[in-house]
Amino acid sequence: MQPASYTISELSKEFDITTRSIRFYEDQGLLAPQREGLKRIYSSHDRTWLKLILRGKRLGLTLAEISQILDLYDPSSTNNDQQLLVFIEKIQTRKAALLQQMDDISALQHELDAAEQRCKSALSNIDLLENQS
Repeated sequence: MQPASYTISELSKEFDITTRSIRFYEDQGLLAPQREGLKRIYSSHDRTWLKLILRGKRLGLTLAEISQILDLYDPSSTNNDQQLLVFIEKIQTRKAALLQQMDDISALQHELDAAEQRCKSALSNIDLLENQS
């Protein structure tokens, strides 16, 4: 069974991120821990949000996009279709961008191969001319 609350250090260790990152997500309004003086007390909800934030970052989403998705969550509803639809849209947009990057990389690879071949050919021609002299 998981504890009902967590310290910033516990979350930092669990998710292998810095406490500074967690505080940054808090500053951005993505996390809202309770306070006991200067001490932050993170709930299970905060832990889940942090997990979702990190997953979104791994998927290449911006913090604004992650915030938009998280803001659509309605704890009083058993149906969060809108949140899922927005997430699917973000995933499709990210996939399209990655496909474009892959095409761009492939085109660049061909250009580099051609440039390398021209350089090698030029060197071969120079060597032939020097050997004929």
